[in-house]
Amino acid sequence: MKGSPINIFALGGLGEVGKNTYCIENDRSLILVDAGVRFPEANLPGVDYVIPDYTYLKDNRAKIKGLFITHGHEDHIGGIPFLLRTVRIPVIYAPRLAAALIRHKLEDSRFRDPVKIVEYDSDSVIKIADDFVVSFFRVTHSIPDSFGLCIDTSEGRIIETGDFKIDLTPVGPNFEINKLSELGSQGVDLLMADSTNAEIEGYTPSETAVRHGVEEIFDKAIGRIIVSTFSSNINRIQQVVEVAVAHKRKICVLGRSMKNVIGIARELGYIKIPDQSIIQENQLKNYRNSEVCIVCTGSQGEPMAALSRIVSGDNRFTQIYPGDTVVFSSNPIPGNGALVDRLVNKLVRLGADVKQNSMAFSLHSSGHPSRQELRLMQRLVNPAYFMPVHGEYRMLKLHGEIAKQLGMPDDHIFICDNGDQIVLQNHTVRRGGQVPAGAKYIDGLDLDGVSSQTMNDREILKNDGMVSVLMVTDKRHNKLLVPPMLYTRGFNSAEDSHVVRHSQMKAQQCVQELMSRNASYAEIKSSLKDVLSKYIQRKTDRRPMIIPVIMEAR
Repeated sequence: MKGSPINIFALGGLGEVGKNTYCIENDRSLILVDAGVRFPEANLPGVDYVIPDYTYLKDNRAKIKGLFITHGHEDHIGGIPFLLRTVRIPVIYAPRLAAALIRHKLEDSRFRDPVKIVEYDSDSVIKIADDFVVSFFRVTHSIPDSFGLCIDTSEGRIIETGDFKIDLTPVGPNFEINKLSELGSQGVDLLMADSTNAEIEGYTPSETAVRHGVEEIFDKAIGRIIVSTFSSNINRIQQVVEVAVAHKRKICVLGRSMKNVIGIARELGYIKIPDQSIIQENQLKNYRNSEVCIVCTGSQGEPMAALSRIVSGDNRFTQIYPGDTVVFSSNPIPGNGALVDRLVNKLVRLGADVKQNSMAFSLHSSGHPSRQELRLMQRLVNPAYFMPVHGEYRMLKLHGEIAKQLGMPDDHIFICDNGDQIVLQNHTVRRGGQVPAGAKYIDGLDLDGVSSQTMNDREILKNDGMVSVLMVTDKRHNKLLVPPMLYTRGFNSAEDSHVVRHSQMKAQQCVQELMSRNASYAEIKSSLKDVLSKYIQRKTDRRPMIIPVIMEAR
């Protein structure tokens, strides 16, 4: 392989947890590693997903040779339908489970164009033109079939870990530590490694440690058991269903994403549930509470997820009964703590016994490496240069400090933002230029995304409400036939209040003055917004959205 300098950069995944999308390119070819989404925070009302801005890929579409998927979590595969509607991806390379989830996702999103998906395993070696040779090593994570990538180029070797933790007693196959160590002994120029738990000292507990806490709850519970977790946490779900079957409880799966993922995982043999142990929602009434275990989505307090719908009475087949044991087998994602607390309070009011991850019950184990595992990764790979990935800025910074503590020179560590390029050439790495790497806010099926102006408008409506100014004019005679009437929504002044009355008077004065000099409707609307916005802010310390509506008499 003889080639040009290798540019490495992220379109998503740096300075955030989610929308992981990494690019590796030279003058002729570009490959992507993962194509994820980020789920919106509370300050993004009405947004379903946040995806990367794919402008750079559109501008360089002729160079794209393939997309490599490390595993099947949404923050690594959720952006694929949006990406494929933007640019053509010749081949998607994915492990078996992720490939099945991608096929289902494309079918679900009604994507009609043929997509070539090639499955790989730890023995696969994939050559991309004369530019890249990609091989794989198995890692342990919270979903089966998780891999790291070794990308050999003419300029040096890159290791991208994907999401991982070093679990020595995993549910499923072992981490291929020997293979990773061998790659490290051959020489690695650049390591790109998961930073999500860089703030946490020690080792991440093994997934199998969760089983003891789950078994203890099943031993003691006398009513129904409702277990809520991430639908993609297949290793966790397998442990829960094994314990449920051992305790002779029937298993009912609730939540669309949970049903989809468990269905695919059962087909591929990653989740093993005897057919006679599965029941449907409409069969719940046929069994005593002590004979039932419900596995559902909603562990993050999402209002439309299965658990919240049960609590609010929106599920026509079941509800929360006193004596139910509700298990949250996850930790709240940053920003979701208030939603989870609200849901837990509702559950307790309804008489449920709520169990969350704590010192008393080990009900969750992260799928990401803590600081000792990050140190071990550095020792195993022994890279010449290091770029922390997958994490908020403070996580990337702390991960960089770990590498520095282990002896890596400061100028060999690259803490980057999305769009920052680093360049690998002749086994050395330096900083490069920048590429466009913003975010797009997806609302419904609109792939163009929601503009920043729309997001600003939604924020104003959420915080300060709206004031609509309605009037009728006779443009031919420059007369105001019906004086301005104000209607408010989400604004803290009643429509007969002092502020509203005086606002109507100011609006009338403004319009009459402008019409006397034959001002355009655009001028009238702009002046109304300015006058009313300043007055209302002065009186109420609020800036509601002002919407003038001018009707013309015929």
